Amino acid sequence: MTIDYTQLYIDGGWADPSSSATIAVHSATTEELIGSVPEAAERDVDDAVAAARRAFDAPDGWGTWEPARRQQALERFAQALEKRGEETARRVTLQNGMPIWLAQQFEAGIPALLLRFYAGMMAEAPQEETRPGVVAGGSRVIKEPLGVVAAIVPWNVPQAITFLKLAPALAAGNTVVLKPAPETVLDAQLMAEAAIEAELPPGVLNVVPAGREVGAYLVEHPGVDKVSFTGSTAAGRSIAETCGRLLRPVTLELGGKSAAIVLDDANLASTIESFFATTLLNNGQICWLSTRVLAPRSRYQEVVDTISGLAGALTIGDPLESTTQIGPLVSSRQRDRVESYIAKGSAEGARLTVGGGRPDRDKGWFVQPTVFADVDNNHTIAQEEIFGPVLSVIPYGDEDEAVALANASDFGLGGSVWTADPERGEKVARRVRTGTIGINSYVNEPNAPFGGVKASGIGREMGPEALASYQQVKTVYLQPPAPSA
Repeated sequence: MTIDYTQLYIDGGWADPSSSATIAVHSATTEELIGSVPEAAERDVDDAVAAARRAFDAPDGWGTWEPARRQQALERFAQALEKRGEETARRVTLQNGMPIWLAQQFEAGIPALLLRFYAGMMAEAPQEETRPGVVAGGSRVIKEPLGVVAAIVPWNVPQAITFLKLAPALAAGNTVVLKPAPETVLDAQLMAEAAIEAELPPGVLNVVPAGREVGAYLVEHPGVDKVSFTGSTAAGRSIAETCGRLLRPVTLELGGKSAAIVLDDANLASTIESFFATTLLNNGQICWLSTRVLAPRSRYQEVVDTISGLAGALTIGDPLESTTQIGPLVSSRQRDRVESYIAKGSAEGARLTVGGGRPDRDKGWFVQPTVFADVDNNHTIAQEEIFGPVLSVIPYGDEDEAVALANASDFGLGGSVWTADPERGEKVARRVRTGTIGINSYVNEPNAPFGGVKASGIGREMGPEALASYQQVKTVYLQPPAPSA
């Protein structure tokens, strides 16, 4: 039985779409049709933005509510999402191949956590302060919501990334038009069901499933006050150009080609589970993964053997099975892309140590976990984002060369340092030009900012920095005191 929707979530309820176009969703594992949703057109975006505009501009609009009142509404939303957590995880796994145990952590758990985190932060933090005057009567500095936010999310971790945007935006008092990726729309519709149950006010949240063209229309819509986008660097550049021309605030979380620096004292065998989670999690379909492994020449073959052994021993299979560690890629197009990079790696002289092909399965867009040794940092597979389970092991001489190689990239999103000495690891981490980096692991922390430098993006998500990015500051100059008699 397929999961089919016939309406869009706009203005607080289900609305008929403006056209008969639909998005067909296929299982990454079986390739079979599993559902469909209406495909939003420009007119639907107009309706969604207008609804969000009304919800924000009304005299008693969402942005005028006291933070504690919004907190109550977002708590209802969090509870409604939790009730649907198991089904949310299942739908994500069906669509993009994420192993179910990971979907249960990321997709079922993180949205409610983030809603509560930001609603609580907003309720507790003062939203204005009075500053004494230096030349006159002082001033009142007030934090206000921006208005209507266009949130555009990818397919790889769809619900967690959605709430990296929704949670701070809604908590700050903004209204949102969300465009999910066409590959993962069934989970977005389930989220809309939760919003209806939570009785979010009409227009506060609207969902318009669509492709790139409609996404571009949303980005440049005159009713939008800010854009938050997660996706490819190429798409991010285009969005940045549009927002720059419009002088529209934008947050861009883009691609990565992060480095795992294995220092000469590291014991990878003792941290192999963390190493897996930092390099091959979600079938290699996460932007911050450390897919360039920098290994000391003094231990190079040992590191190559350890990583190759890890990749070769991973359980490939149906992502709905709890024992599966590597599931399929999201689509046949994505598999073709990954396989083209594997071919480039071999053509440029890298040595394939494990993987490189497809597992013995009749259906599904699977690629074996793949490791290349003897990779030059200038090789294509070491410089371009592959977004699949492919690792490049690059040799280095000393610590300075390791840092130089890590920094010799257009990207700067994630990274990791592996060492028996955490203090030494932190000293190395401080030298890497990146937005985030971990020591013997990599775990996103909601209270700390996440984002990239260079071609990996602009702005930060998570932490109080994310909340601030959905606010603007107004200054009210207070009347100077009357002169003394």
